[in-house]
Amino acid sequence: MSANPARSTTAGLFLLLFWPQVGGAAEPQAPTKSEMAGYLLVPHERVDPSYNGGFSMYVAAWPLLKNYPGPRFQSGLFGTWMFAQYDDPKPEKIYSDIEGGLGWWRDTRFATETPKFIMGGVALNFVRWANGPGAGKGRNWENPAGHYAIAQLSPWVLWPPDGLNLRQGTAGELFGYGYLPLPLTSPTQSTAGSDVPTGNHCWTLFLNTGNFKGPVTFFLPYFWSQPTVDRPDLAGMFLDTRPANPNKAVQMETQHIPAYVATDASGQTYARVAPTLFPASRDDSAPLIHQITAYSKAALWDAVEAWFAGGQEVSGTIDPEASVVHTFKGGGGATWRIYPPNTQRDDRVPVAWNSFATPTALDETTFGYRWDGNAVAQHGAFVTLPEYYRLDQDANGKPRWVTASPQEVPTETGLGQVQFPRHRSAHPEPYITPDEAESSWKTPGPVAGPFQVRLGDGSVVTYYWYRFADQPALFNADLSGDQREVLQQRVEMLHRTWTKQRQYLPPPTLGKLADLDPGVLVTPPEGLEIGYVPIVTRQASD
Repeated sequence: MSANPARSTTAGLFLLLFWPQVGGAAEPQAPTKSEMAGYLLVPHERVDPSYNGGFSMYVAAWPLLKNYPGPRFQSGLFGTWMFAQYDDPKPEKIYSDIEGGLGWWRDTRFATETPKFIMGGVALNFVRWANGPGAGKGRNWENPAGHYAIAQLSPWVLWPPDGLNLRQGTAGELFGYGYLPLPLTSPTQSTAGSDVPTGNHCWTLFLNTGNFKGPVTFFLPYFWSQPTVDRPDLAGMFLDTRPANPNKAVQMETQHIPAYVATDASGQTYARVAPTLFPASRDDSAPLIHQITAYSKAALWDAVEAWFAGGQEVSGTIDPEASVVHTFKGGGGATWRIYPPNTQRDDRVPVAWNSFATPTALDETTFGYRWDGNAVAQHGAFVTLPEYYRLDQDANGKPRWVTASPQEVPTETGLGQVQFPRHRSAHPEPYITPDEAESSWKTPGPVAGPFQVRLGDGSVVTYYWYRFADQPALFNADLSGDQREVLQQRVEMLHRTWTKQRQYLPPPTLGKLADLDPGVLVTPPEGLEIGYVPIVTRQASD
């Protein structure tokens, strides 16, 4: 069988560019735009599978790069993937989950060094996804793919379509979030006119930040069940019906950090990456992940279900007695690699991460790193990771990027002159929702507005106040008018009782909480305090 010509060419380029020449000089190669990418892996102890009623966690929020480099940059911070729980054997080829978290994405239009938060719900095999109210797969309102999947619940927090903003300058504080199901809707035996059921698990995002606490938004069950209209064999297999698997992966996924690769006259290869930051402290106690907690339905669902049926009022505080906290034992891995464009996955050379970062259990519920002070540079609340690397071999003779000092890198490589400037589009494309009179945005439409607010990312958000049941997402959720009215009554119960001054998620035992951007915190107009929500209709540079 003949070799794949494209792969052979790429592999040859890889060897030429990456591997030192043996015997004799070579022409220096100018810096080639490259990238660093991979995962940071965080092992934690498993818990009993009966804790399948959602989760919460605290993760550090910080500027990963010193300068935001433009839209090719994509990276999450530490987060998780919440899948449905199944009996063995687990079904195959039905990828669907809640992922998202803090980070930067290629479709982020108003990005700064400060991360944003997205919800990241994925319907069957990525046929659609949902990042927040009015934000889904692509931006085509003629063919919405997750744009209507999430309902606004809080009357106090705006959700911009570009992602939920944190306060600019956030520098390692802990962002608390989690998802717990609430029985806001009722289960049905049919979906979109087809004989497949839809459950009533409304997976609700709870936040614990320095300036806001409580539920914000929730996934409408129809988001999960809609694909079963075409695939009735998968009915009842998704998060609208299924509990959550509590034993989730916790990782940091990075898809692109800018880098350059070059060779000197001897054929030795070097790399330089954009200044990359991690929270740190002088005593190596900066937490990155804290208090990963799994809940049973007794933590909130059972009491709320009884309340909606006429029982006792529920405060919204999640019962810590119906929870378990995952513990850390230390250890962890990294798959970060540096490579030029078009390098095949198997040819991407790993970074010797453990030579400068040691994954550590700071205590049994807190994960972080201990940094090699000779390899990283400490600057206030951060360390800057090594910028320069030399291509070498590990103990098994396999290629490996090892750290190098700037003085070790020959001037002829040109790496000392490359720059990683801050880059932002002067006029990002605005987000604009449908404006047709017959659309669900206009009929029945809002009751107050428009209002505008400028956010820390420089964008201006336009929003209106809608009666909760009349927000556009609910007119696209396969709900009848009577079902929407029942939902309205339940949300009014929550608005009266679940105020923003309450504690909902169990608080952290260490660290300082991150703040939301003050611009996303709003106050309902007089008379609209109960049963109304703010809905963003436009986000633009002015």
